[in-house]
Amino acid sequence: MTDKQQRIAFIGGGNMASAIIGGLLRQGMASTDIEIVEPFEEARARLAKEFGIRAVAAPGTELANTGLVVWAVKPQTFKEAAAQAKPHAAQALHLSVAAGIRSDSIAAWLGTERIVRSMPNTPALVGKGMTALFARDGAGADDKARVERVIATTGEFLWVQAEAQLDAVTALSGSGPAYVFYFLEAMTQAGVELGLTAEQARRLAVGTFAGASELARASTDPLELLRERVTSKGGTTYAALTSMEQDQVKAHFVKALHAASRRAEELGDEFGR
Repeated sequence: MTDKQQRIAFIGGGNMASAIIGGLLRQGMASTDIEIVEPFEEARARLAKEFGIRAVAAPGTELANTGLVVWAVKPQTFKEAAAQAKPHAAQALHLSVAAGIRSDSIAAWLGTERIVRSMPNTPALVGKGMTALFARDGAGADDKARVERVIATTGEFLWVQAEAQLDAVTALSGSGPAYVFYFLEAMTQAGVELGLTAEQARRLAVGTFAGASELARASTDPLELLRERVTSKGGTTYAALTSMEQDQVKAHFVKALHAASRRAEELGDEFGR
């Protein structure tokens, strides 16, 4: 790559930008090849100090010397930020990690077709993220490979062929860590009510989720079969799962993911105009 192609600019300095920047630096990228646009002074100072990168308040001419622009802004601020950056970043590849905003809107706002949309999740902060990617036709093979190298620093990724699938991804994995934490809260609460200390209950709950997830990852068996192997009829697991089925926990959980997917679609309608 040329120096210009190597450089990456981040618009927005939230958790996802921090996760990607941290991953890039751990993989050996020079801090001088990364800059961030962050309007809030306190956050800007923290990012500059933490990562040793250049942090500025607004996009400017420096974007003309950037090969990749990563959009890590809130959906409601994307359009305004794009208007500021458009005069300087027309030649760059653009990667969006903003929820809901469709690539049609991004292309119109920035005047380019070299756009990849992504839906990451917060485990990227510890290198265990799961990210889905969608590329517009204007993003070529080299562009997609560049995005893969960047996202791989935060964990796993997969490509989807239809952009509409990203709403489902948002519901499943983008919001998914919150569901895991929700169940961990419930398991910890139950553990305390049953006589464990809060520390013991949390350690047992987190360790169980981590172990079960690794078992599911390592196995090619259906998830239903893995569950059945733990469930002896008339036993303790059977009692718990029977209680959940009586309360329609699974049905309500599936319903909740549909609600999340609808909200992702609404975000595109609301802020993509």
